Amino acid sequence: SKLTNLGHLEMTWRSRVHFHPLLVRILHKSRLRYYGKPEKKMDMPYQAYFEVADGSGMMSMVLWNSLCPEWYHSMNVGTVLLLTKYTIKTSYPFKTHPTPGDSQMKRFATIEISLNVRDPPTEISIIPEEMVKPEWGLPEVKYRFITRSELDDLPHNYSCDVIGLVTFVGRAERARKREHSEDFWLYRWAHAIDGTSDQPFILELFATSQPDVFERIHPMRYLVCTQMRVIQGLTENPSRTVYLTTSNESQIFITGWHKGQPYTKDAKVKNFIEWTKSQSEADQIKKTVIGGYYPFPRPPDSFVKY
Repeated sequence: SKLTNLGHLEMTWRSRVHFHPLLVRILHKSRLRYYGKPEKKMDMPYQAYFEVADGSGMMSMVLWNSLCPEWYHSMNVGTVLLLTKYTIKTSYPFKTHPTPGDSQMKRFATIEISLNVRDPPTEISIIPEEMVKPEWGLPEVKYRFITRSELDDLPHNYSCDVIGLVTFVGRAERARKREHSEDFWLYRWAHAIDGTSDQPFILELFATSQPDVFERIHPMRYLVCTQMRVIQGLTENPSRTVYLTTSNESQIFITGWHKGQPYTKDAKVKNFIEWTKSQSEADQIKKTVIGGYYPFPRPPDSFVKY
């Protein structure tokens, strides 16, 4: 049928009420957001946004309310969607933006696609990967994998993806979202090695919308974390270590969840898998730790420095 593309939408959206169907691939996926308040009576106050792309560029797509529990877990990075009866709105200005794997891709930042359960009721179809045709011109998912040996030279807040073998995972901890707030962030610390350095990746992993994965991060699992942010130079402590923290668009995968993910084709992921084949499992298990309190960044050695 007649299809439109994201570039055409941006040029014509003000003059139209109804839009032709869209064929897009999901490149990024945010965590699920709950925006309910006691005084507002809403059945399912949920929202999630995705970055979707076609041959013309990339745009945000927002999934609203009861569509979230129905569709959120089916819409993954790499999924191809056919959308009809969607609406176009001006972009929310304070939204976070993931760093695209393809720096040349055009971003349409002024508008976003809105998927609602009514007014009008959006129709969503997932196209199986084996039915996706090359002539549709949909971009492939690209990543920004780094090795541990490259990490120390990267600037603060740099966005990257990592893969490693888990050697330590701490207990789940909580931090208040705001002072005197009743809301908490749930997070845990983990270490992962990739054979390129004596030092591990130090990972601050906040609970994303993947509780099944978050609870099953154990030593000796292969861990992939996407859209991580580099945290550099936050303390005066000379022994401080650079670490990585999750962003709003981070996805976490462990052994058992890797099959079929787009990153399995990435060269650095393949190099890591080759390195693991050369390792003795018994030797690595001796170096692993689980649980306990993990103070980070570490305080100085003496009170004088402190």
